Amino acid sequence: MEKINREIGRKIKNFRKGRGITVQVLANIISKSKSTVSKYENGEISIDVVTLYSIADALNIHVEQLLYIEPKTEKHLLKSEPSSFFRNSTRFYSYFYDGRSNGLVRCVIDVFPQEDPPFFKTVLYMNVKSYDNYEDCENTYWGYMEHYDVITTIVLRNQATPVERVVINILASFMDSHKKWGLMSGVSFRPFMPIALKMLFSKEPLAEGKELIQELKISKEDIRIMKIYNMLTVT
Repeated sequence: MEKINREIGRKIKNFRKGRGITVQVLANIISKSKSTVSKYENGEISIDVVTLYSIADALNIHVEQLLYIEPKTEKHLLKSEPSSFFRNSTRFYSYFYDGRSNGLVRCVIDVFPQEDPPFFKTVLYMNVKSYDNYEDCENTYWGYMEHYDVITTIVLRNQATPVERVVINILASFMDSHKKWGLMSGVSFRPFMPIALKMLFSKEPLAEGKELIQELKISKEDIRIMKIYNMLTVT
């Protein structure tokens, strides 16, 4: 229980700071004292369900984003998925190359288990500063993951700018692998423009260096594949 309290408190603190809200302001919004909110964030006391929803409301996030979920589990949480890549995991790491900044962008994806597949609530934290506090990121996308026989599709919407919607398609494979390639397409809000880029997904954080950046850069063959994909989706 102590670990759960600490993790939930850590998430509350990260989201609060990311939104520029002080402890006192959050306390006022949820009708609690400043010291009580501080104890929540430090994991010193448990939070009741009603208060947890109030905090999520105040931070403009989904309550699931405050819950603590073990990154891995022995049982198959995602029971219906055909792809071995998604079995036994609720957290994934993804990377893509941003040509505008000529740099690597790291992301964390949390998948929330549920009893009624095929839709699984999913949140993507984009451009995270560190894996220890990945909620502190540039953009947060909320949506769902759906598994088909040959492909896994993730549909996400930016929590800050709902007009920004992206779709990630990952081809299914029955081979056990720790890495998978996917294609993200959609609309970027800043600047407002269509986007298409390849993303590398992993079950564990990858070593970030020149080799990974080179692997993520889009080649002429990647562009050809993206054009074919766009023609297929349009028709």
